[in-house]
Amino acid sequence: MAKVEVKELLEAGVHFGHLTRKWNPNMAPYIYMERNGIHVINLYKTVAKLDEANEALKKIAASGRKILFVATKKQAKDIVAEKVAKVNMPYITERWPGGMLTNFVTIRKAVKKMASIDRMKKDGTFLTLSKKERLQVDRLRAKLEKNLGSISDMTRLPGALFIVDTMREHIAVKEAQKLNIPIFAMVDTNCDPRDIDFVVPSNDDASKSIEVIMTQITDAVAEGLADRKAEKVADTPKAKTEDAPKTKTEDAPKTEAATVEAPKKVVEKKAAESVAEVKEEKSVEEAPKKAKKASAKGDDLTKIEGIGPKAAEAIVSAGITSYADLAVAKSDKIKEIITEASSRMAHLDPTSWPKQAKMAADGKWDELKEWQENTKGGVE
Repeated sequence: MAKVEVKELLEAGVHFGHLTRKWNPNMAPYIYMERNGIHVINLYKTVAKLDEANEALKKIAASGRKILFVATKKQAKDIVAEKVAKVNMPYITERWPGGMLTNFVTIRKAVKKMASIDRMKKDGTFLTLSKKERLQVDRLRAKLEKNLGSISDMTRLPGALFIVDTMREHIAVKEAQKLNIPIFAMVDTNCDPRDIDFVVPSNDDASKSIEVIMTQITDAVAEGLADRKAEKVADTPKAKTEDAPKTKTEDAPKTEAATVEAPKKVVEKKAAESVAEVKEEKSVEEAPKKAKKASAKGDDLTKIEGIGPKAAEAIVSAGITSYADLAVAKSDKIKEIITEASSRMAHLDPTSWPKQAKMAADGKWDELKEWQENTKGGVE
């Protein structure tokens, strides 16, 4: 991922803020100066904050969690839809459905309704309906596709939100705060940065500005997905790794016998010695691999519904690093740990976390996924 330059941001007009009379005083640390009644954003701070956001998004993407992109304003919707579709992440560009996060179960039912209409068309049931009913079903399908088609693959709450214009998407911000979902956002001079976890101070009105920021963000997400794919490939056992040394050791005595014409016993003795050497080399090579695996870091606790990156960091700092540790921990103790770490996490309910961790520790991922889908925000 190429690091963005200040010059590139300057050319895209990322530094243009709003009129000085429309500013939010909390954006003062990110404002460089005022020129002709318009605030100018400090692009050096934009670059620093963008790098910070990219690193965090890369980690979330590498962990396998989805990142929901929200941009319903005219200038941003087409750019966001195009960029995000390339990294296969969900996005909302039409209208934010109220309760999209806090009432996720109902939203999933609407998505399933869309799938059931598609099944009706495939199995021929659709043709048995009257002309008027078919027209109504087609209209319903088109409406669902327009509003929810881009989130049809999102089977659980997202790991993070990326928002363009937090003033316009204030409902999305409130819902994410309620569920403690990390918020990344392009924040202009008229917005309040206190509600955002990862602020990217930038012009959220110009299409060029939105495009350059979205390019950087989606590149970071793509890099995180590539790391996850590479990790999966590395973890899969390689076929025929044990066959290679055997071929060498079997060929060695044959070659020696042909050239030197040694007696049969001598050949067998040398073959046995070469096999022993190969085994010894193999054990020496495997030793650092085993040590490396043993020293690997703990489990990804963000796969537990309700635990965000900040909550996971607090729990790991307290010594609970694996699913097995979390499964035996008391919910009261976990509550105390996260509340001490940040008062913003005081509303979290860790009652179900040990139960989810137990399923994860036992390898019951399908059962855990089903539980999370049927449960609202990880709370029973």
